[in-house]
Amino acid sequence: MASHLLAGERLVRALLPGGELEPEQLPPRLRAELEAALGEKPEGGDSASGPAHLVSFRLIRELHQYLRERDSTLYLHELLEGSEIYLPEVVKPPRNPELVARLEKIKIQLANEEYKRITRNVTCQDSKHGGTLSDLGKQVRSVKALVITIFNFIVTVAAAFVCTYLGSQYVFTEMASKNPDPLPFPSFPPL
Repeated sequence: MASHLLAGERLVRALLPGGELEPEQLPPRLRAELEAALGEKPEGGDSASGPAHLVSFRLIRELHQYLRERDSTLYLHELLEGSEIYLPEVVKPPRNPELVARLEKIKIQLANEEYKRITRNVTCQDSKHGGTLSDLGKQVRSVKALVITIFNFIVTVAAAFVCTYLGSQYVFTEMASKNPDPLPFPSFPPL
């Protein structure tokens, strides 16, 4: 977690003699702590990138509180211009060699299982020789199922036709036999 700030040039210049913080008359303890902090370099700081000084957030808060109490026209955000939050490098602990070896074994096992699952239905038979007897059995069963389906369709269509044809003869003959003598139309007297 970040707890320090890389001080920018403006904050460093403000603390030097004749800087912006001189008229504010900082308390001696705060000034001494700030000067000590600005004199240090961070652990990972390289001198090629220029002066980089670490200041703790606690010192920045104290400076901000002091400036607010004095009703100073110098604002903290102006002093911190060019500063950056310092994030120290995270040091990863070395890995346990036994754990690494176990993980490698598990990875190899999983890769082998995946390979076996993928190649489970692949046969080593040469496709030029026509396959095995089990392939012939599968083909015969699929053809048999297709023939039975076609036969059932034909029988169903024929039965529906016969049922409709014979049923229509019975329905229409009964209606004709029920009404053998039609009544003559009544005659109306002439007008």
